[in-house]
Amino acid sequence: MGGKNHRTIAAGESAPSFTLNSTDGQKRSLREALAQGLVLAAFFKVSCPTCQYAFPFIERLHQQLGAAGAKHAQIWGIVQDNASLGERFAKEYGVTFPILVDDEPYETSLAYGLNYVPTLFLIAPDGRVDLTCDGFSKADLAALHKRLAEHFAVKLPALFRPSDGVPEYKPG
Repeated sequence: MGGKNHRTIAAGESAPSFTLNSTDGQKRSLREALAQGLVLAAFFKVSCPTCQYAFPFIERLHQQLGAAGAKHAQIWGIVQDNASLGERFAKEYGVTFPILVDDEPYETSLAYGLNYVPTLFLIAPDGRVDLTCDGFSKADLAALHKRLAEHFAVKLPALFRPSDGVPEYKPG
């Protein structure tokens, strides 16, 4: 799914509610998760090279939040493939946060108006999208990192290390 020219849900808009199964068979409800805090929904496709590049950095953010004690933030990968492919992707790229399955006809992806993957939505507990970014944008991920650190009033290590050799942008 991509390049269909849907209007992507923007910051300030209400995030469409959804319930999806994770690769481990658990049902995950956005509404229930938001009652506990923030949710970062990261939509991706297993075969997407930009997703393969971006997800280790999203995992790094997940690890940093956990280490900082930011317990009221959940990161979910939402895969546009089947559960076994999503599980294999998680193992290959070291992803430890839950992977939810949005397989055909991609109802959740369509509700969010996805045109590209990866697309990330930071969703506030009130159900509004706080931040959105698509593709791999170093500036967007740095802004997300900063916003989460401020929200939880924690100091996080740098998301990008000099040895990473990170480009400014990789389109999705």
